[in-house]
Amino acid sequence: MPEKIQARQYMSKSLVTLRPNMDVLQAVHLLVEHKISGAPVLDDHGNIVGMLTERDCMEVVLKASYHGELGGQVEQYMSRVVRTVDVDSSLLDLAQMFVNSPYRRYPVMDGNRLVGIISRRDMLRAVQDLAHQGI
Repeated sequence: MPEKIQARQYMSKSLVTLRPNMDVLQAVHLLVEHKISGAPVLDDHGNIVGMLTERDCMEVVLKASYHGELGGQVEQYMSRVVRTVDVDSSLLDLAQMFVNSPYRRYPVMDGNRLVGIISRRDMLRAVQDLAHQGI
């Protein structure tokens, strides 16, 4: 049964997205305010060009400590390699991806369009639902 459950059923659809030229301190504020550990970075055409995570933001602290500079643009800190998943990816495939990678979230795509984010916590919700269904 888990192989029939898809990302679309558990992904978060309410997205916080960032822009490459956004001030990184504003991005940090959004992550904290929305209680999320990362967000996709989109260009002016809506294409994913990176991800900014809590881990990436630790570089802001290091840069401030070593160089006395606090801030900069998101594009200076974001991870440029972004692994995405298809909206029809199965729960089983997603679980395998989470087990085999350090990523805590994946952007969910429908073709070339960003439609959501699936996180480890979303996967736990799916497991909880399966347990309540007796599967």
